[in-house]
Amino acid sequence: MPALEDGSDRADASKPAPGLYLVATPIGNARDITLRALDILRAADIIACEDTRVTRTLLTLYGISTTVIACHDHNEATAADRILAEVAAGKVVALVSDAGMPLVSDPGHRVVRAAIDAGRPVTVVPGPSAPLAALALAGLPNERFLFAGFLPAKPSARREAIASLASVPATLMFFEAPHRLVETLADLADLLGARPAAVARELTKRFEEVRRAPLDALAGHYAEAGPPKGEIVLVIAPPGPQAGPAAGDIEAALRTALAQTGVREAAAEVAARFGLPRREVYAQALALKRSAP
Repeated sequence: MPALEDGSDRADASKPAPGLYLVATPIGNARDITLRALDILRAADIIACEDTRVTRTLLTLYGISTTVIACHDHNEATAADRILAEVAAGKVVALVSDAGMPLVSDPGHRVVRAAIDAGRPVTVVPGPSAPLAALALAGLPNERFLFAGFLPAKPSARREAIASLASVPATLMFFEAPHRLVETLADLADLLGARPAAVARELTKRFEEVRRAPLDALAGHYAEAGPPKGEIVLVIAPPGPQAGPAAGDIEAALRTALAQTGVREAAAEVAARFGLPRREVYAQALALKRSAP
């Protein structure tokens, strides 16, 4: 068991050293925030956050009145300059996202990279994380996993992205928007087969739900029931042992892909799906396209 520290050896635990602190916030249940996170948020000179309204709601709940500034996708470069200036002046700056760990499919990378490049101290205050919560609940292999954020919204790009991950020997995790869930599950079932999977939504909230089933069954369920509400994490088991693809399987996959996209994109998708050289699959796709009536 790893040794634990409670911070009691510090001269004054209420006054953290100057620097940038990456602070995890609750993903749904406000009581999931850590005691250390509250200490840092109270002691910080400035809190940089995605949406000041969301963060102020959390801070008000715990009686914290620290100044907040916006740091989101549209102003991160400018915000980074201010944050580094504050740290350089000996201030404590906490960086939070609206929910969960900063930088995990959220803004903050530019700020952290700039702080590291400038030689400024960067500290993490870990806590809730939706991907890890979903992985724990899914009941799928967890020795090796890959979190791939959001899949592309456009169908052709999404299918190519899924195909590129088909042979990864790890449990896959994605965020997905409710209105795209039905289409995404259909593509996952088509390209990955009937792998065991889980749809986890509204984690730690009142209506938390984890639906576990093979991908094709999940796709069928949501196609009939319609998109659910709330924030969603998809967890998909790694591929099982497979024999090499038959020529007929490759041709069938190419014909299906060619019906939806161009030769280059279809070849890339099928090559990634079966782990084949792209040049060879492209030649086969081109031949099929030319021979089509």
